[in-house]
Amino acid sequence: MGRKTLAELEALAARAFVRSKTSEANARSVARALVAAEADGLSSHGLSRLAAYCDQAIAGKVDGFAAPKVARPRPSVVAVDAASGFAFPALDVGIAAAVPAARETGLAAIPIGRSHHFGVAGHAVERLAKAGLIGLALGNSPAAIAPWGGARPLFGTNPIAFAWPRAGRHPLVIDLSLSKVARGRIMVAAQKGEAIPEGWALDAEGKPTTDAKAALGGAMIPMGDAKGAALVLMVELLAVALTGSNFGFEASSFFDAKGPPPHVGQMLLALDVSAFSADAEARAEAVFAAMAAQPGVRLPGERRFKLRAKAKAEGVDIPNALLTEIERRAG
Repeated sequence: MGRKTLAELEALAARAFVRSKTSEANARSVARALVAAEADGLSSHGLSRLAAYCDQAIAGKVDGFAAPKVARPRPSVVAVDAASGFAFPALDVGIAAAVPAARETGLAAIPIGRSHHFGVAGHAVERLAKAGLIGLALGNSPAAIAPWGGARPLFGTNPIAFAWPRAGRHPLVIDLSLSKVARGRIMVAAQKGEAIPEGWALDAEGKPTTDAKAALGGAMIPMGDAKGAALVLMVELLAVALTGSNFGFEASSFFDAKGPPPHVGQMLLALDVSAFSADAEARAEAVFAAMAAQPGVRLPGERRFKLRAKAKAEGVDIPNALLTEIERRAG
């Protein structure tokens, strides 16, 4: 493992993107997002994605020079066209425009179309919460989950994230995907030749399997089974049908440079607490206190904030092979 400060990693990653047909502004935005994931202990959405992102920019599967476009079809709608580019610059401009809109009207919707992988969904809503707003984010991804009762994947693992602002404290952040287990865990098991527990996935014929390789050729099982599958569909409709994007079964992979842009979608909502209730924040603190009073209970998001503070103070450890690859691409 090699230890680097967050600033060093951001600089390295940004240089790698600039050398991979990406504008400096976009490179900085994407680098910040990947390093932020590393700082929070979420390496599956961190620098391990850099090589695939760079290769896609080089191939034109993602437009590294794209300038996201913002439209205001209604006072409370901040519509963003990611223009086949990375999701993070689109999130940057969408959130910047939505914060004043939400304060003016009480709420703002941020539909983002023709987008790409949007990383740690919790980071987007955390930014809204730090601006004093409630944040909700939904996003779709390439097909991995079949409709309940079916065998062929149509929908993505489709993350949902929620953040609640807290005066003088870190916000509450809930961040989850709708598959029963992360696809990355099955990929690791397949690489190691290990079995997976029954209930994680189906094979290509729609039968439960403990064979990791068969699972990768089949479908992920949603959390909550049929209820989770319904939530997956809900996310597809809100993040895709309302943004002019691709459904999971229409989207190309996030992991290789083959094919056209994935053109997935995201939908964010920002709500001004004060527009709804004068004592909402106090009421929320009451339930947070009741939770914390029970031994062993922690609020969602607390772990990532502790890891982030440690990373800021001490840097983070990156596997040597990954660090060498990033340095090679950075030049």
